Amino acid sequence: VLGKCEFLNPGGSSKDRIALFLIEQAEQRGALEPHTGSCIFEGTSGSTGISLAMVARAKGYKCHIVMPSDQAIEKSQVVERHGAHVERVAPCSIVDDNHFVNIARRRAEEYGNDAAQGKGERRGYFVDQFENPLNAEAHYRTTGPEILRQTGGQIDVFVHGSGTGGTIAGVTHYLKRRVPGVQCFLADPQGSGLANKVNHGVMFAATEREGTRRRQQVDTLVEGVGLNRLTRNFARLLPQKGKRCLLDGAVSVSDGDAVGMARWLMANDGLFVGSSAAINCVAALEIARRLGPGHTIVTVLADSGQRHLTKFWNDDAMAALGHSIEVPSALADFPRLTS
Repeated sequence: VLGKCEFLNPGGSSKDRIALFLIEQAEQRGALEPHTGSCIFEGTSGSTGISLAMVARAKGYKCHIVMPSDQAIEKSQVVERHGAHVERVAPCSIVDDNHFVNIARRRAEEYGNDAAQGKGERRGYFVDQFENPLNAEAHYRTTGPEILRQTGGQIDVFVHGSGTGGTIAGVTHYLKRRVPGVQCFLADPQGSGLANKVNHGVMFAATEREGTRRRQQVDTLVEGVGLNRLTRNFARLLPQKGKRCLLDGAVSVSDGDAVGMARWLMANDGLFVGSSAAINCVAALEIARRLGPGHTIVTVLADSGQRHLTKFWNDDAMAALGHSIEVPSALADFPRLTS
């Protein structure tokens, strides 16, 4: 199992790729012009906000990030250290006008309508990472080719989670067109309905049962991945116009397994990773078990545990939720998953 260490990027995550690509594409279209007082707006669970704040500062833009208030506070602090403004809002459904993505869109419109502004005047630009197809395009042009080159073309499986859907869509499309027989799997946290959508064609998560839900969005402690709606980027992977689903399956990962895997990776490999990287590795382990020896499985270590210190890497917080913080003695201790 190979892990692509995207947490080593300058902004600390794989989101650096889309931040730079989407802003430069907007500049080429004339939707953004640096040093005009223009401001970049986005709704994010954290990592994209950090990357956008970094790129905005380097290029000469202001940046306004809207983030759910239940995300680890250190993410907001890093965004602010890059000079961006952070607006933390209560978590709610995407159909609510006060969902963090909808607020970001509205703030951009309030700041300045692109169509109404002339050259050299300030503009408000909404990145729209969840629905912007250039998100997947960024990974099709960069992450996919790098994985193929770094593995020497010897790759049997790609495993990744989905938040916006950009990484898994871009890489899957790239690899499927170039590597005969390659399989691509979704790693999905508990509370997300995407795994059931891939495996059974129905968007549903067990935590959606009446009387069981604890949180507003996706009932998991994992941040940045898992949804109960289809984004435009992720939908590109599903069956359409007579074509089969590009994904070969999905693995649901429990919060407990994610906590355990993160601590196992630190204890055994010295890798201090975040929660989304942990579920990717749990899913990769399950696929490795299914396929047996002799296969190369690639996943992505999207961000570091440094932006999860107050929640996912807080032992007291995890113990309070009923999760073991002991390091598993071996990978064999992880339950065999069934989805």
